[in-house]
Amino acid sequence: MTLDTIKHAEQTPDVQQPWAELGLKQDEYERIRTILGRRPTGAELAMYSVMWSEHCSYKSSKVHLRQFGEKAPENDALLVGIGENAGVVDVGQGYAVTFKVESHNHPSYIEPYQGAATGVGGIVRDILAMGARPVAVMDPLRFGAADHPDTKRVLPGVVAGIGGYGNCLGLPNIGGEVVFDPCYQGNPLVNALCVGVMKHEDIHLAKASGAGNKVILYGARTGGDGIGGVSVLASETFDDTKPTKRPAVQVGDPFQEKLLIECTLEIFREKLVAGIQDLGGAGLSCATSELASAGSGGMRVELDTVPLRDASLSPEEILMSESQERMCAIVEPDKVARFLEICEKWDVIATVIGEVTDGERLEIFWHGEQIVDVPPRTVAHEGPVYERPYARPEWQDALQADDANKLPRPATPAELREQVLKVVSAPNQASKSWITDQYDRFVQGNTVLAQPEDSGMVRVDEETGLGVAVATDGNGRYAKLDPYAGAQLALAEAYRNVAASGAKPLAISDCLNFGSPEDPAVMWQFAEATRGLADGCLTLGTPVTGGNVSLYNQTGDVAIHPTPVVAVLGVIDDVARRTPIGFADEGHLLYLLGDTDEEFGGSAWSQTVHDHLGGLPPKVDLERERLLAEILISASRDGMVDAAHDLSDGGLIQAVVESCLRGGKGARIVVPDGIDPFVFLLSESAGRAVVAVPRSEELRFKDMCGARGLPAVRIGVVDGDAVDVQGQFGIPLAELREAHEATIPGLLA
Repeated sequence: MTLDTIKHAEQTPDVQQPWAELGLKQDEYERIRTILGRRPTGAELAMYSVMWSEHCSYKSSKVHLRQFGEKAPENDALLVGIGENAGVVDVGQGYAVTFKVESHNHPSYIEPYQGAATGVGGIVRDILAMGARPVAVMDPLRFGAADHPDTKRVLPGVVAGIGGYGNCLGLPNIGGEVVFDPCYQGNPLVNALCVGVMKHEDIHLAKASGAGNKVILYGARTGGDGIGGVSVLASETFDDTKPTKRPAVQVGDPFQEKLLIECTLEIFREKLVAGIQDLGGAGLSCATSELASAGSGGMRVELDTVPLRDASLSPEEILMSESQERMCAIVEPDKVARFLEICEKWDVIATVIGEVTDGERLEIFWHGEQIVDVPPRTVAHEGPVYERPYARPEWQDALQADDANKLPRPATPAELREQVLKVVSAPNQASKSWITDQYDRFVQGNTVLAQPEDSGMVRVDEETGLGVAVATDGNGRYAKLDPYAGAQLALAEAYRNVAASGAKPLAISDCLNFGSPEDPAVMWQFAEATRGLADGCLTLGTPVTGGNVSLYNQTGDVAIHPTPVVAVLGVIDDVARRTPIGFADEGHLLYLLGDTDEEFGGSAWSQTVHDHLGGLPPKVDLERERLLAEILISASRDGMVDAAHDLSDGGLIQAVVESCLRGGKGARIVVPDGIDPFVFLLSESAGRAVVAVPRSEELRFKDMCGARGLPAVRIGVVDGDAVDVQGQFGIPLAELREAHEATIPGLLA
C-alpha cells in the first residue's frame, strides 16, 4: 500500500478497478467517481459495491416500496416504522413488540445448513438491535418438487440449520410454512422471522450521534466467510456456468450468538449505548456507514484494530466480511469501561475501533493511513434508484384464460373420496411434523400456540396473560395468475389466521421474493404485488413496518413464481382465551363462515389432481375479511367458539381434516342444498373459516353473525372417529392420519 492511499487514488485516475466483478454496473462506478471527485480506493470500492447491491440498497424496488409509506393507514400502535432494523408496535401495558421477516435464499441453496442457520442468526440480531429480547422465530420455506433428488439435499440441510441454530439459542419456532413447487427447484426460498419483546422506553435506534462517542465492535472475530455475500451472491441470478461461491456463505455459531444476546440485553439494562447496529449483510461497511449516515456527525474508524480470525485478510475483505455474531455500538466515553466489563463477563470480545466526529465524513484508517474518505449517506442511503421498465407479460392473458374451473371433476362419490385423499396427502397439504418436530416449539415456557395451528402465539406478560400471535402466508401460484390479487390473498390469509386464533391483527412485515428485476415481466409482477399489498394494508388498517426484498430468484432465465410472503402480527389481551384449530369435544356444532363460489384457479386440487396452473385466483374481499376477523375475535373473547380454522389451500375439507386430526375427534358433514359437493369441499374461496360452537352458545353465535351480516351456515357436528360427508363418503381418522402424516417422511427417507 502506498504512503497515501487517498492521494494515490487522486493521482492515478486511469488505474483499472474490478468494479464489474464486485457487482457494480459501469454507470454506478462512474457515479462513485463523481461523488468522490476521483477514482475510489480499493476499500471505498468494496464498501460501495456491497452497499449499492440490490440486497442492501433496494435500488430496483425503492420506487415501488414508497407506496407503503404513501398509503400507510393511520395506526396508533405503530411506534417504529420502515427504515430501522425492524418495526415496533405497541401491544399495551407498556409493552412493545418488534418483528421482521427476511430472506436467506441463495446461500441456503449453496450451503443449506449454514445458509439457513445464519438466516436465523441475522434476523435475531435485527430484533436484538431494536432493544428487544428475541422470544420466537418462524420460517416460511419454499422448495422444488418434493420428489426431486436435489430437494432431498436442500430440505434436510435447511431444516437442520434452522433447528440447530434456533434450538441452541433457546428460541421457540412457533410457525411458518413449507411449500413445494418445481419453480423453486434451483432457487429455494428460506425466509426467517423473529419476534422480540421490550418496554417502550427500551427501544434503540441505529444512529451514531455525539462527537467523541466511541464506536465499539463486539462479538465474534471477523473472518473470511461471507465476503461479497450480498453484492455477489444475493444480488445475482444463479447460473450453472458460474462458480458456486461457497466462501460467500456465512458460517454461524449459535452459542456465540446466545452470549451476544445476553451480553447486549445487560448492556441495554444499564443504558450504556447511544446507538446500535447489528452486522449482517455488508458487515462493517453497512454498520459504520448506516450508523454515521443516520447520526448527526461523521465517524473515524481504525480498521486495523478489528479482531480477526484470519490475520491475512486485506482491508477490503474486512470491510466486506459478513462473519456472524457481531454488533456495533456507539458508547459515551464515560460508559466505555462498564461496557467492556460486561462484555468480558459474558466472554464476548469487545474493541473500541473508532469514534464519532463532528465532521460529515466516514473516515477509515489502516495502520495510520487513510483508506476511506466518503460522505456516509452516499454509501448507506443515497445509492442508485432505478425505474426499471416493466410490462405485463405476453403470456399472462393466455394463462388466465386457461380456466381451472373447466378441468374434469369427480363424477362419483368414490372419485370424490379418492381425490380428497389425494389432496390431503399431497406434499403441500400433508403434515409437516417431520420438519417441525426438529424445532423446539416450547422452550422459554411462553408458547401458547405453535405448528400446525393457524398462527403461532406467545405470552408476553405472565401476570395478565397479554400475548401476541403471528402468521406468515404466501401463495406463489395465486400470484403467478394475478400478482395484485395474489399479494392481497397472502395478506388476507395471514390476517385471517391471526384472527382465527383470537388475536387482533395490528401490523405486517413482508418478504417479497421475485426473479430478476432486469426482466420487464418480473418487474411488472413486483409492481403489481407491491401495489396490491399497499392497497390491502390501507383497507385493513395494518401498516407495513418493514421487511425485505429478495430479487434475482431464478436459475438462468427461469424465474420463480412471484412469491410475496406476508407476516401479520396481532395482539390478544389474555392468551387463556386463544382459539385452537382442533375439534376436541363431541357434540360441538360446525359452522362455515363466509361464501363459497366455484374458485379453483391456482388451487391445491388443480395442482394435485391435474398438475394444472391457470385461470384466476380466488376473489379478494378485504371488507369481508375484516368482518370475518371481527366475528372470530369476538367469538373467541366471549367463549362462543372452542375451535376455529381458516379455509385456504385445499378448501373446507382440508381444514376439517386438519382440525379433526388435531383434536382427535371425527366430524359428520352435511352438504347444504343447492351446492355441488365437490365445490363445497374443495373450492378455495377466500374470507372463510370453519368454527366449532358449543350447543349452549349456538343461538348467541348465530345472532352475532346475523346482526353483523356475516353468512354462517351450520354444516355438521363433531362426532365419531371418521370424517363422514353424508351422502358422499366417509374416511376413518386412522386412514386420514396415515395419508396425511406418511407423505413427507416417505419422500425424504
